Amino acid sequence: MGITQWIANTAVAFIAATSYPGIFLLMVLESMVFPVPSEAVMPFAGFLIADGQFTFTGVIFASTLGSIVGSLASYAMGFYGGKPFIDKFGKFLLLDAHDLKITEKFFAKHGELTIFISRFIPIIRHLISIPAGLGKMNLLKFSIYTIIGAGLWNSFLTYVGFKLKTNWEAVMKYSHTIDIVVVAVLGLAFLYYAYKIYINLTKKNTAS
Repeated sequence: MGITQWIANTAVAFIAATSYPGIFLLMVLESMVFPVPSEAVMPFAGFLIADGQFTFTGVIFASTLGSIVGSLASYAMGFYGGKPFIDKFGKFLLLDAHDLKITEKFFAKHGELTIFISRFIPIIRHLISIPAGLGKMNLLKFSIYTIIGAGLWNSFLTYVGFKLKTNWEAVMKYSHTIDIVVVAVLGLAFLYYAYKIYINLTKKNTAS
């Protein structure tokens, strides 16, 4: 069994075991600052739709509800805690100050519509709710943009997973090449988060 098949089996087994609450929780984490990318969750939920265990309606509802709950939690961090809270506790959440500054600039440049656009942009979508809270964005608008954007993105990824599962045998004909790509992506992701942890620890030691 190749690594791609193993990852798919493991992810599908976990999501199947935790059902819709599992999808909800994973998307809550994804919409905050935790390293749980929606690209690693929603396609495998689509697998289970193809197998007849889930429904499109249930998956999109659970995932989008998780997205708005997680986003509101991050919004509250910015709204009530402000920069002092981020400076003090951000390192425990692997919140990179550099990434946050980029996100703040993105929000300032593009305005409130950023909340919708950011749902389709990696890294930015994990952090954008914090600048929205810092900027005291209207909560109703924030919620509407988040629900629409997250709903569309979650639906797209779920449909991709559904189609992949339907054509899984054809996809697995190229499993060796796919395994190499997956290993490379996982390696880069590991290095990225290891670097973030190192930078946070370095800043902490320097400050002390």
